[in-house]
Amino acid sequence: MPDTLSNGFLGRRRQRGGPPGRANVPPVPIVYPALKSVLRPALDRGLEWVIDGLERIPEQGPVLLAANHVAHLDALLLGYVAELRGRRARVLAKAELFSVPLAGSILRAVGHIPAGSRKGSSESTLAAAEEVLAAGGCVAMFPEGKISRDLEPQTAHTGVARLARAAGVPVLPVGLWGSHRIWGKGRLPHPRRGVAEVVAIGAPVAVEPGDEPRAAADRIMAAICAQVSRARELYPQRPAPGEASWWSLSPDTPRLRSCRDDAGGGQASTPDL
Repeated sequence: MPDTLSNGFLGRRRQRGGPPGRANVPPVPIVYPALKSVLRPALDRGLEWVIDGLERIPEQGPVLLAANHVAHLDALLLGYVAELRGRRARVLAKAELFSVPLAGSILRAVGHIPAGSRKGSSESTLAAAEEVLAAGGCVAMFPEGKISRDLEPQTAHTGVARLARAAGVPVLPVGLWGSHRIWGKGRLPHPRRGVAEVVAIGAPVAVEPGDEPRAAADRIMAAICAQVSRARELYPQRPAPGEASWWSLSPDTPRLRSCRDDAGGGQASTPDL
């Protein structure tokens, strides 16, 4: 991996004399294995998994996963897929979740990274993520920054591109499809066995040192859109007769919503996470 730390988020924090980032707070070692022993068998048996491109996640060395976001369970499911390759994913999660009793304690204990919601607060978040990558770890994030209500890929924030550029690590685009049937945005949880979850992992997207963040973020998001299409193509279940069909969408509808389109009402003017 290129030596970019002196110029990246982590390097800037060190130059100012501050800590390298929130990732330097060590996880509680016993918590992750304990959760894994409970959650992995439940996920193994509870969902009908279809995973395309799993071999693209390297078994060692830094890896940056970037996925679409359709459900509250996505971080858990993305972590499960990384674990299948022996990787422990450190997920960028909304900072306010770390203030929720019990949930926040668990998030901190397993080493997830708080993503600040205030403009300008992303630098410490990205420094923490860069530290994980510099140590050869796995970072997972959702470039849209929120769950999609219409289930289509949304505009990306530039954090994923800025992190990849600073760390010198390519981005693996991931399409997730199925978890919204269990607990989507604005819907009550509906846990049940046998729901299909498709995960499609695409070829790595490189971000070069001179790349403009918004252009790179669009390129990453376009690759994610392609994987969402792939995941829908592979989805093995269809609505039963008389069942609501809101959760079944065409593979043809994912389209890039550019963060460079100021007239589009997206995050074009918001360069943070």
